[in-house]
This record gives sequence, structure tokens and C-alpha cells, in this order.
Amino acid sequence: MMKIKKSLKNQGGFTLVEMAIVLVIIGLIVGAIMKGQSLIQEAKVKNVINQVNGLRAAILTFYDRYGMYPGDENLSNIPEGDQHNGNGNGQVDTTEGYYLFEDLRLSGLITGSYSGNSGDTPHHVFGDNIYFYWTTPTGGTAGHWFKLDNLPWDVAMEIDQKLDDGIYNTGSVIANEQYVSSSGSIGSLYIKF
Repeated sequence: MMKIKKSLKNQGGFTLVEMAIVLVIIGLIVGAIMKGQSLIQEAKVKNVINQVNGLRAAILTFYDRYGMYPGDENLSNIPEGDQHNGNGNGQVDTTEGYYLFEDLRLSGLITGSYSGNSGDTPHHVFGDNIYFYWTTPTGGTAGHWFKLDNLPWDVAMEIDQKLDDGIYNTGSVIANEQYVSSSGSIGSLYIKF
């Protein structure tokens, strides 16, 4: 009978203090992972905003250099090697929006291999297209707008909050739908030029 008590007494196990320490360590690891994910998300949002701002600067530089918007320009061989000309009316239409990236590349204002063909546009960090053209988004005014396709809803909302009023259908940042988690992603986010 003594042997049974002795073997039960010698069995190892975790004390409550040891269990508490393990749970605290697990909590710290989970917290660090969550914070890391939010930092990555924040960096991606800043990347998208910087990309749009960089394109804006390139477009304005082209305009200062040639007196016309890239894509809309209708000058022969301006910039050098240009294969497409716009109509020169001061508005970059959707087709000229593809020419725009070719003109910016040929002017040395952006990098990439844009040929001016349909669908040949830069991509944002979330993987879809960035466009630039004259349009009137629902709730917006007519003008030149950047259009970013398929951004996660929370990213679109954060961009709107950083650049504008945070309301999806007003101001200088307009989404084609409300910022709700059930949507997964916003089809299009427009940012005023």
C-alpha cells in the first residue's frame, strides 16, 4: 500500500504558477503577432498612398514639361518613342489612361514596361490595377481621378480616413460601396487628382 502512495506522490505535473507563466508567454506571442500584422497592414496602406502620390507627381511633372497631360498629348513623338497619341482635349479618357503610363515611362518619370495597351497599368500592393482618367464617380465631381480596383474594405476605409472624410460616398476619396466587413473588398476606390 505504501508503494502506491509513494508512486502517486512522485508523479510530475505543472503547478498553477507554471501554467500561469506559460499562458502569459502564449499571450505575449499572440499579441506580438497581432501587432505585427497591424504594422504590415499600415505599411501596405502607406505604400498605396505613396504610389498614388508618386503617380500624381509624375503626371504634373509631365504636364509642366510638355504642356499637356500624359496620354492626352497629341504631339508627334512626344515623348520620344511614343507609339500612341491622345486627342489633346485636356481630359485623359479611359483609352488615353493606358497611353498615360507609356508616356510617363518614356519620359523617365516612372519605371515599368507599360506599352500603352489596354490593361497595361501599374498594380497596387494588394495586387490589382491602378487607373487614371476623367470620370465622375457616384457622389463625386467630374475630373481626373485615380481608380484603384479591389482593395480590402478596411484598407479603402483607412485611405479615405487618411486623405479625406472617411465617408465612402463623399469628398475627394470615393468608394463604389460602403465600408463593411461583409463586402470583403471594395470594387473601386476613386482618389481625386
